[in-house]
Amino acid sequence: MNTQEIISITIVLAALFAYINHRLIKWPPTIGIMALSLICSVVLVTLGNSKSLLSEKAVQLANSVDFQDVLMNFMLSFLLFAGAIHIDAAKLKAERWPVLLLATIGILVSTFLVGGMTWLLFGFFGMPIPFIYCLLFGSLISPTDPIAVMGILKQAKIPESLEVKIAGESLFNDGVAVVIFISIAQIARSSDGAFSLTEIGKLFFQEAVGGLAFGAVLGYLGFLALRSIDEYKVEVLITLAIVMGGYTLASHLHVSGPLAMVVAGIVTGNKAKSEGMSDETRDYLGKFWHLVDEILNAVLFLFIGLEMLIIKINSTVMIIGAISILIVLLARWISVIFPVMLLRYKIKFENNAIAILTWGGLRGGISVALALSLSAGMHRDEFVLITYIVVVFSILVQGLTIGKLAQKLQVKSQK
Repeated sequence: MNTQEIISITIVLAALFAYINHRLIKWPPTIGIMALSLICSVVLVTLGNSKSLLSEKAVQLANSVDFQDVLMNFMLSFLLFAGAIHIDAAKLKAERWPVLLLATIGILVSTFLVGGMTWLLFGFFGMPIPFIYCLLFGSLISPTDPIAVMGILKQAKIPESLEVKIAGESLFNDGVAVVIFISIAQIARSSDGAFSLTEIGKLFFQEAVGGLAFGAVLGYLGFLALRSIDEYKVEVLITLAIVMGGYTLASHLHVSGPLAMVVAGIVTGNKAKSEGMSDETRDYLGKFWHLVDEILNAVLFLFIGLEMLIIKINSTVMIIGAISILIVLLARWISVIFPVMLLRYKIKFENNAIAILTWGGLRGGISVALALSLSAGMHRDEFVLITYIVVVFSILVQGLTIGKLAQKLQVKSQK
């Protein structure tokens, strides 16, 4: 398939599933689209046994899309910027310590817990895998992606401060997790398995701190440009240039593009909006990026569902994947408790914050993309299937029940 056909079919399917979901199912859009895409994939896999033309074309479409490349090198920059531009910097500053610890220490704790338990699990099933590769899996499955659940949380009317914690953590821990993943992959790819802590520290510092600093510079330069004119069409174009040009330049500078986009988005959404835009521009810019966010999320969750068509199925690995759901949830619970314990004398947490943060820590497209970036020698097939199982459970089960859980916990706490 050529590029035009791939884009056309993708948009048509996303629109069709979004329409069916809106009229009939009425789930949150991203969850409904992924569920319908997954159901169609399962049906087509079944039809594939008869070599039907439809199933062959569907597999051809799934194979034509490099999900890892499309998400990590294109969609992620837009999604992170679009999410960050709506974050209130003052509220985020008030929750900076929980967000910082959850997005750093929380990710590291989860990475090592999941990696260690996965290593033991594979050994128990007689499929020994080197610990370093299990650690890679721990790093790619640890970042949360609550995009699909934010609408439900608002409907559940949870405290606004808890919403900020979840949103802030998800924006920053995506970038942090990618940096950790790159660092561990560097160790795994070393020919003799030897590595220098200094080199890894330098790489982490360059990617993480460099990404944050570059994002701040990028956002401020964008603010100066936006402040100097009053024409919403040009100003929207400038924000597009910040995302596309900034993300590309970040890769050449070897700094974290995801972290740069988060910081640039926060600067644009706060300083530029309040000091450098007219009301008309502010309105158009907000609606434009909200629409970009909705469209790309629809396409992203469609792709996640379609990946079912080309994932290699192994019954033993599927059992390991099912057990891994519990491992990931346990690691998430521990990684949430740890920062809460450190801050319990400094910050007052909301009632049932640990339970909501644990169950609301959804895994999404970035985990699938990172798993797909593994080489065959890193046990790619096994980890892709396990990641897919965890992500599907996370979005469909946790995503559809987090609202009810939040409401139920609130009712209990009020009694």
